Amino acid sequence: MSTDDLPLPAHVDVVVVGAGLSGIGAGYRLQTECPDRGYLILESRETMGGTWDLFTYPGVRSDSDMFTLGYQFKPWREAKAIADGPSILRYIQETAAEFGIDEHIRYSTKVVSADFSTAEARWTLTLDHRGERTTMTCDFLYSCAGYYDYDDTYTPDFPGIEEYAGTVAHPQFWPADLDYSDQKVVVIGSGATAVTLVPSMTSGEGRAEHVTMLQRSPTWISAVPSRDAKADFLRAHLPAGLAHTLVRSKNIAFGTAFYQFCQQRPQQARKLLLGMTMKLLGDEQMVADHFTPTYDPWDQRLCAVPSGDLFKAIKAGDAEVVTDTIDSFVPEGIRLSSGRVLEADVVVTATGLQLLAFGGISPQVDGETVPLSEQFVWQGAMMTGVPNFAVCIGYTNASWTLRADLSHKLVCKVLNWMDGHDYAAVEPRPDRDLTERPLLDLAAGYVQRSIDAFPRQGDSGPWRVRQNYVLDSITTLRTNLAKTLAPTPRSAVRRAQDEKVA
Repeated sequence: MSTDDLPLPAHVDVVVVGAGLSGIGAGYRLQTECPDRGYLILESRETMGGTWDLFTYPGVRSDSDMFTLGYQFKPWREAKAIADGPSILRYIQETAAEFGIDEHIRYSTKVVSADFSTAEARWTLTLDHRGERTTMTCDFLYSCAGYYDYDDTYTPDFPGIEEYAGTVAHPQFWPADLDYSDQKVVVIGSGATAVTLVPSMTSGEGRAEHVTMLQRSPTWISAVPSRDAKADFLRAHLPAGLAHTLVRSKNIAFGTAFYQFCQQRPQQARKLLLGMTMKLLGDEQMVADHFTPTYDPWDQRLCAVPSGDLFKAIKAGDAEVVTDTIDSFVPEGIRLSSGRVLEADVVVTATGLQLLAFGGISPQVDGETVPLSEQFVWQGAMMTGVPNFAVCIGYTNASWTLRADLSHKLVCKVLNWMDGHDYAAVEPRPDRDLTERPLLDLAAGYVQRSIDAFPRQGDSGPWRVRQNYVLDSITTLRTNLAKTLAPTPRSAVRRAQDEKVA
């Protein structure tokens, strides 16, 4: 029997929202570290995979190496360190099947609302299950839906776009029947999606005639090897688990060191990255005009291009980069502020994603919606004002899964602590006034547009969402839960219920 044929239970101990990379990892940790707790993963779409099932645009791939983006408990065995989307999706599916996590997933089930009752110490979830409204309850709610809006995108208002005679596509909703072979293509944007699309659309069967990447301003882009030679050597000579651990540790150390180098010595980091780009392109003026950002490296997320494929496409003449702003669309393409017209049969608006807190769930407590922007995040996972609730938020400067797995383990630690002390509910509460900071401290446009709708981070201790896996891995699971989590004993809940009945 598939899980599609199973009815939703009336109650379960833990509900995980989202069956993507994070949700599957959460399922593994819950069943191995909290074996006495029942759990269910609710997925609003019809399949698992999250981002890696949703995005199907040409060349979709990770921008982190798979030894750190992959799970600690499931070695990555494929050749490419920077993997394509279909390979990552297969890896997620294999993990779910291997550990029986897929048996805990219910698809086409969207959490419409969530209300925590302090009297009963449990959540009531209103669900849209295959088009019908239903409810269920749980003791603990864990959102692993990320912070992107799967149903909407960010597209600026382009003047004259209704006059354009060609095809417009957005990467998030890539048309399955889009044929761009021998076509002139303009990709608007210069982020991770754009730098992936450009070389992909200029290679292989059905390649475009020419692709132009139109950017308003340059982005830091770094060429990285598509394969990890040291990883290949270790995997060939050591057991899979040991090799995976060693490669993962190596990549974590390098990534952390490089980020700190960029933060502490930005001018030297600029020189290093520009030197690498100059070596690949061999055109000093092109590097100055199109690949020299005004901001410092890692003020925004660094774009990785495996084997320098973007630079190779440009050098071969199959692609070009234009730095300018859009005046308006015209029937034949895009007229720039400089007056130049970029002819285009296809325009791809790789203009960014929309942020959405907790998969669109606005948590309520006793029927009152909690104002998220007034709350603080504890240990990057739980939130003030909302008992028995956790969120999974990955790193912005490293692989998402590194932070996600720490959050999964922390949630399990909290659940086991609650069981050990017979607590029905816990809520993080600061013991002092906190200086608020944005939850995601990035200058990227997609962050700045929506971050005010998210909870805040504090300025120190467990209230600071650090972008440092090495420190987090040492401190997160050693945190003193009794110091910052305010508990509600189960006996108090039972007593209140008995008084209500009487």
